[in-house]
Amino acid sequence: MPSADGNGLKRAILYARVSTDEQARSGYSLAQQIEALREYATREGYEVLEVVSDPGQSGASLERPGMDRVRDLVAAGSVSAVLATERDRFSREPAHMWLLREELAEHGIKIRALNSLGNSAEAELGDAMMDQVGRYFRRKMAEKTAENKVKKAREGKIVAAQRCPNYGFVFNESRDAYLVDPETMSVVRRIFETVGVKGRGINYLVGALERESVRAPRGGRWNKTMVRNILVSNLYKPMSAEEVAPLVAPEVAARLDTRKSYGIWWYNRRKTKLRRVVENGPEGRLYKRKNDARLREPEEWVAVPVDITEAELSREVVDAARAVVVDRRRPSSAGHRFWELSGGVIRCGVCGNALQTTAVRRGNKTYYYYRCRQRYNNGLRDCTNSKVFRAEKVEAEAWEELSGLLKDPERLRVGIECMIEEQRAALRRDPDKELRHWHTELEKAERMRDGYLEQQAEGIISMAELKARLAALGERRKVAENELDKLAHHQERIAELERDAEALMERYRFEAREGLDLFTPEDRHDAYEALRIKVIARSDGMAELAGSALEADSIVCTTETTRSSS
Repeated sequence: MPSADGNGLKRAILYARVSTDEQARSGYSLAQQIEALREYATREGYEVLEVVSDPGQSGASLERPGMDRVRDLVAAGSVSAVLATERDRFSREPAHMWLLREELAEHGIKIRALNSLGNSAEAELGDAMMDQVGRYFRRKMAEKTAENKVKKAREGKIVAAQRCPNYGFVFNESRDAYLVDPETMSVVRRIFETVGVKGRGINYLVGALERESVRAPRGGRWNKTMVRNILVSNLYKPMSAEEVAPLVAPEVAARLDTRKSYGIWWYNRRKTKLRRVVENGPEGRLYKRKNDARLREPEEWVAVPVDITEAELSREVVDAARAVVVDRRRPSSAGHRFWELSGGVIRCGVCGNALQTTAVRRGNKTYYYYRCRQRYNNGLRDCTNSKVFRAEKVEAEAWEELSGLLKDPERLRVGIECMIEEQRAALRRDPDKELRHWHTELEKAERMRDGYLEQQAEGIISMAELKARLAALGERRKVAENELDKLAHHQERIAELERDAEALMERYRFEAREGLDLFTPEDRHDAYEALRIKVIARSDGMAELAGSALEADSIVCTTETTRSSS
């Protein structure tokens, strides 16, 4: 077919795709696909305009960097055909194949696969039938795989779908059971004892773990969600064999040891659907993976007993800590009120510092206020914001505004996505550029090492000088390797942010139904922190909610005009 430039040349785009990150890293099948396509292009007289590949991309969606590049090239003109080794390299979904074929046909382009039956109407019908049959077998295979996983869980085995085990455990050699990891399980014990025995809060615990550089789950940083998930998980709650037996299959119950204690690992609790979305950002198109998850019916859940005898977790301590989180209890405050906007939630609109709390006694009644610490501490006047905010008033009106967000599912979804995108943008530097830089540093260090060895062999430098230079070079390599290791965890951190967003959505969707109006001051404080919402106290006597989870700043209340004493 002649190209659009009328010169009689046939120009082709070669397209190759592999479907998993593992295949992308190893290069599996990409090279073979491109080699076969080049041979075909040469044989058929095509000039190769560009080779486009999609490493680690699923064929279930057309939202892929390489496929978008193909469509851009086609739209620009001067293309005769787009070639792939097999039809499912373009897409595994027949509907997507039809859409792609029609889009390219508008530019006079045909998509061609080496395994296609031909160009006739009968051949196109045969290709379409093959696509549908392939889709059928893929769905049957997915169903069979899911059934086998549920069957495995019902047999009392861990389904190691995730790369990392739950915190405090390691996989056994066959990756179908958990073994207690002494190092991280000691941190789990500390978490339960700190909350359940010492009565300290989760914020205190997160700060202590971060200050001490204690290894967090998945190599990330400690946060309240991580700690709360550990506290409420049945995996860490010691149960007897008699308590576990009704939850599992009879043959699994028969294998339980009455002398041991067990936790419960739940399988099949959620149904998750992964989808790809593309957004335009300052650096170009952003390709994101979104997880749509919902809880399955309880009768579909599968309980897997895990031997946690060696974890040495006390049932009494675990129950006490869980009561603080699950039952929304907290240690007695000895008659003092809980300040739900404390801890930096309410901040001065002039200097940005967290407001301090103060109580003023007038007659037989006590009044509670928030005020700027920079304005009132030690009589200094480092801030011009002299307003004080009546605690009951600002807390009630701020919560009324925030609960309106939580009760509106669409606003909540948009707000949480904005919040996570802001965090993602903060994490996003230029990972590709940094990878190239540090790989170049490693290569440079390797060349310098070879040079030093040659200089020593030729007598230019002494053995002592060689050792000193190699030691300095080793430090340089170590820095580069550490930076590469940090970059390797970049995508894991992004995925963790998305999981946190999903957990927040699930939590507040449920609690909106149960009744946000019943939230305790502690619950409200947690909501502000989880959504990273701040209350900004302005010098004109107004306060407003601010945060990326809000569509816009919202005025919530006015100040109390009476000024507290300093």
